[in-house]
Amino acid sequence: MKLGIVANPKKYEVHEVLTETLKWAQETNTSLFINAEICEENGLSESAVVQKTSSDEDAIRACDIILVMGGDGTILYTARISKDFGKPILGINSGRLGFMANTKKEDLCTALDCLLKEDFTLDKRSFLKATTNSGDTFYALNEFLFTRKDSISMVNVTAEYDGSLINTYWADGLIVASPTGSTAYNLASGGPIVAPGTEVFVVTPINPHTLTTRPLVLNSTRPLKVRIEKQRSDVQFSYDGKVYEIESFPFEVEILKAELTFDLIHLPGQDYFETLRNKLMWGMDSRRSR
Repeated sequence: MKLGIVANPKKYEVHEVLTETLKWAQETNTSLFINAEICEENGLSESAVVQKTSSDEDAIRACDIILVMGGDGTILYTARISKDFGKPILGINSGRLGFMANTKKEDLCTALDCLLKEDFTLDKRSFLKATTNSGDTFYALNEFLFTRKDSISMVNVTAEYDGSLINTYWADGLIVASPTGSTAYNLASGGPIVAPGTEVFVVTPINPHTLTTRPLVLNSTRPLKVRIEKQRSDVQFSYDGKVYEIESFPFEVEILKAELTFDLIHLPGQDYFETLRNKLMWGMDSRRSR
């Protein structure tokens, strides 16, 4: 088995996880493919088990399974650069919340042993696909955002679903989130939690001026069209945190569920709702402990 490692080399928390992984790889004679920058930051030299690569993409291309060391930001980065390779991913949490990076540092060796024994299943998470009126295509694992830029004024964003007008939102912006992204910015903005694998996306206004405007859950196999006209406040479009500069108006984006999937490794004993309870304190009632 060959493992590729993707990590943020600037984060000191990665060092402990990387050191433990290297020790395990030496004991099991497992090959690790690691970006040379990560090796240099962590004092790793090429060896019988460590193969340096010139980029994260090269490490992904050479491996069977990708180990992502960090938080959900590193997971999103890996999703973006690995979407054309179809390699399964194990997220190891060396960040803070780590909702998708669900393996704890203290469970690392047990998790790696499961990979060696092929004792895991794949949790297939679908990307969302956005196509602009100029023909550009973008993919997001979490969400697409239409937000105000460098302004305190609200923006107008019009949404149509399957040919029918939903609303022209007057708000700080609009979120279109996948089930995976429902526990990210969408949740913080008052949107619902959606279980992975559900064929829907969530349309959530950010701080809407009208209090009766609420999030919508829509079938993701039908097109959602978002349109932005030229207005006083600048509007910014982004996909999983990557900003696309809008150059002309009206700017239109059609969003659908993509055929591409992001395959998260699901280890024995891991459970989505347990993650909700443990990481988001979901359903916690202080009265039960009295």
